[in-house]
Amino acid sequence: MHGNVMDAMAQAIDRSEIIIICMSEQYRQSNFCRAEAHYAFQRQRRIVPVLMQKHYKPDGWLLFLVSQLLYIDFTKYEFVRAMEMLSKELKAIHVPDMKITPVEREIDIDIMPPNVSVSSVETFSDNILQWSQTQVHKWLLQHKLIQLSQLLIDCNGRSLVHLYKFMKQSQSSQILSILQEDSLRRIHQSISLIELSCFHSIMQEQQATKSTEINRNVEETYF
Repeated sequence: MHGNVMDAMAQAIDRSEIIIICMSEQYRQSNFCRAEAHYAFQRQRRIVPVLMQKHYKPDGWLLFLVSQLLYIDFTKYEFVRAMEMLSKELKAIHVPDMKITPVEREIDIDIMPPNVSVSSVETFSDNILQWSQTQVHKWLLQHKLIQLSQLLIDCNGRSLVHLYKFMKQSQSSQILSILQEDSLRRIHQSISLIELSCFHSIMQEQQATKSTEINRNVEETYF
């Protein structure tokens, strides 16, 4: 970088699709790192945190920023192994024209959610059909559907409803087989049956709540 440091960092973020945050105590204490991370968040860049310091747990502003995200623990594995996992995670994001060296071995991604409590919960429009891809992603993370948030990264609200209807109309073994194949192809993980069941249950509640509200509105209109 040259010239004004803050301007140079802002330009670098504006030209980037993904920001990799290397988390440590020194990173959290750095004012430049804090400004850079917040600017990336404001510009809605995709943030991928990696843990670089043993026994460190995100706190303060860094905790707020990454509390809904997954991170790769570079202190738990050898560097080459951790880089393989990071490469797979970046490939799973599906950014157009991104060139990443493919990983030769078939290895399950070992990405861990930080052990943090989320103090703020985002509210969403009652009409799920109007949700954007970003809102769907945040909604899945809010309900701790971590794997599905990666698998359905390109889905908006309408796509989510179509998937739920397909799940209801298809045989369990058929839908599981299809999603399993898609999950292995796109994010290199086996689909979690528990997470899939939770998704179905939450969508069922969402649709039931919507139907109840419609019936209530009809009753108020006629009575």
